[in-house]
Amino acid sequence: MLTEELVDLSRLQFAVTALYHFLFVPLTLGLAFILVIMELTYVITDRPIYKDMVRFWGKLFGINFALGVTTGITMEFQFGTNWAYYSHYVGDIFGAPLAIEGLMAFFLESTFIGLFFFGWDRLNKWQHFVVTVLMAVGSNLSALWILIANGWMQDPVGAEFSWLTMRMEMRDFWAIVFNPTAQAKFVHTVSAGYVTASLFVLGISSWYLLKGRDLDFARRSFRIAAGFGFASALSVIVLGDESGYTVSESQKTKMAAIEAMWETEPAPAGFTVFALPNEEAKRNDYELQIPYVLGLIATRSLSETMPGIKEIRARNRERIENGIQAVLALEQLRKHHDDDVARAQFEARKADLGFGLLLKKYTVDVAKATPEMIAQAVDDTIPRVAPLFWSFRLMVALGFAFLALFSLALLYSVKGTFIEKKWLLRWALWFIPMPWIAAELGWVVAEYGRQPWTIYGVLPTHISVSNLTPGDLYGSLAGFVGFYTALLIVEMYLMTKYARRGPASLGTGKYHDEKADGGAPPAGTPANRI
Repeated sequence: MLTEELVDLSRLQFAVTALYHFLFVPLTLGLAFILVIMELTYVITDRPIYKDMVRFWGKLFGINFALGVTTGITMEFQFGTNWAYYSHYVGDIFGAPLAIEGLMAFFLESTFIGLFFFGWDRLNKWQHFVVTVLMAVGSNLSALWILIANGWMQDPVGAEFSWLTMRMEMRDFWAIVFNPTAQAKFVHTVSAGYVTASLFVLGISSWYLLKGRDLDFARRSFRIAAGFGFASALSVIVLGDESGYTVSESQKTKMAAIEAMWETEPAPAGFTVFALPNEEAKRNDYELQIPYVLGLIATRSLSETMPGIKEIRARNRERIENGIQAVLALEQLRKHHDDDVARAQFEARKADLGFGLLLKKYTVDVAKATPEMIAQAVDDTIPRVAPLFWSFRLMVALGFAFLALFSLALLYSVKGTFIEKKWLLRWALWFIPMPWIAAELGWVVAEYGRQPWTIYGVLPTHISVSNLTPGDLYGSLAGFVGFYTALLIVEMYLMTKYARRGPASLGTGKYHDEKADGGAPPAGTPANRI
């Protein structure tokens, strides 16, 4: 049996690399489409300021893209180095979307990003606009295929375990592609990226306005970010609701843990706004609920019951006991391929095979599993409640804060008075890091809430890792943390450097002289002129 330290270190290393990588991803997803909006405005109006906006924000996009690619490539290599049995077990399914992502999406994005930067003098404005659109589409298609792969890990549809190959094998490619869990994750994730980029542009533009510099440039950037951000913040909330619905359908354990719902409540269940989960006593010491809301959101009905953690534990115990029989039948079938009795027993219980494999953490021979081992395996099926409960609520609170900020930014943009609202500009400036925090919390909820599974209900995490030593992992973890931290420092330095220089970094200097006029627009110029 593999040591618990090895499993924990493997999980920690992948979590660290994934969280680092996702610091770069949201800005790439969202800023690409903001560039599309700005360049479309330039193409329609033929006003040079919009071209300069595309070039300036595109420079920041390019810095972020280059460093994001570096972290993403090394993360994918870990499937082979740190998660070898996982790669063997699900390679037939998981490899397909990753290969398509590399061949179709990543190459599309990488090819057109070169044309974006070096094609200004070689392409006419419509041709360059098409390049920008294809670059944005490529970046979002890349996210689509990655999230199709991740969505299958959360809800393994369109595949079946083969006792002959001891692997999951694809049965329906299109079921995997159109997996509701994957599609809901995609739209929610890219919308979060759009919010991130919008607040990035809004906050930096606010800094220019507070400094009284580059006013014409900053006003236009602020307005575009406010409009796009408002639509994106609405989308995050609406599509997040849809994502929650798919979780309640396919991952009832995760939903119950997120809501700290220990007991099965009469339908429709109430939404817990605040609680103090007591995991030892398996209850909440204090809770504040809004009646009916959770049931309506999670089940879309007034009559469907959501199981609580205690009921789920009882079900999981039954599945583990059935899983023991599935493991034993599989072992017999592997020894004697023509054993029809073993085959019939396995086919009857193979849906619970993964639950039987949970016992491999405690014993090599599951037939010798003691009641204490079974009780431990049952405990393993429930993730820690408090981290999920609070991560989810902080993420949701930030989502509504983004909506409030963008609503006010858009309102005062329409009125043409946002420059006067210093409190709004400061809010936007200091809120720049918040979308990244919300996005990371979202991934904590999604991935930590899936434990103890790499493939939900199919393959336990402790079986998935490579046969490495803890020393190997300590060394590689230290290397990754050091390397990624250096990349993050480089990103922050370059982003800050060019953001502070503003449009002057383009070498035109056209929008840098406004500070000499005291920060005021020319006399007779409407404050809200586009």
